[in-house]
Amino acid sequence: MSEMSQGYHYEVMRRAIEMVDAAGPQATLEELAAGMGMSPAHFQRLFSRWAGVSPKRFQQYLTLGHAKALLSERFTTLETAHAAGLSGGGRLHDLFLRWEAMSPGAYGRGGEGLTIRWGWFDSPFGRALVMATESGICGIGFASEAGEAATMADLQGRWPGAAYVEDVPALDGWARAAFGQAGGEVPLVLIGAPFQIKVWEALMRVPSGHVTTYSEIAQAVGSPRAVRAVGTAVGRNPVSLLIPCHRALRKSGGLGGYHWGLPVKRAILAWEAARLEGREAVASP
Repeated sequence: MSEMSQGYHYEVMRRAIEMVDAAGPQATLEELAAGMGMSPAHFQRLFSRWAGVSPKRFQQYLTLGHAKALLSERFTTLETAHAAGLSGGGRLHDLFLRWEAMSPGAYGRGGEGLTIRWGWFDSPFGRALVMATESGICGIGFASEAGEAATMADLQGRWPGAAYVEDVPALDGWARAAFGQAGGEVPLVLIGAPFQIKVWEALMRVPSGHVTTYSEIAQAVGSPRAVRAVGTAVGRNPVSLLIPCHRALRKSGGLGGYHWGLPVKRAILAWEAARLEGREAVASP
């Protein structure tokens, strides 16, 4: 971004979201802008650049009832999504993904023999740690809640036997495409147990701006009674955003958990809903 980084935008929006939570949906643009130390016009411009909609509209997506509204209006049945071609090479939040799964043996050895390159990048949701093998991205973690050191330890702990090399230039193209800063295909490498990989593949059938439930995922992977195990596999997803574990909700409409913090999950869901609304408005006659 030319004016300011995406990371800066998210930090501004994160503070604004905290203010919305504290003040409630009745908070005015002028009150939010004053709390941020900005003019209303400048705050509105920054917010709209990040979210794609006005602060007032975005507030509606942050209400506690938004998850229930998503389930009633944007619920995705994964069998239907698969039949419609939303898996595999399907389009996912404006970029193309392809993925391959590493053998169970490689996962069982804790990544031994792998070289994993890593780097920190600005994302729409703050600082993000991106990790990749020579074949594609294998990890994305967000540091806005836990901090950079904990995020690094978390992802490295997934594959303790791997060799880690900092290499921002090698990852730059994939990271920029992953965060919507450039076009191109984003290759993913799924490193996990077989059941986890089945769950992650099911998640990738959920289109941007839509949601599904943990029980729906359990049905889709052929284990309808394994809702708790599905929830664990969702929580162990190493590639945040691209494998969209944030789109899994409880049947009650509750957000459920999110490995990188519920404020990030709420922000991502609201951001995607706003972007979808914008696309639909452009497409409508």
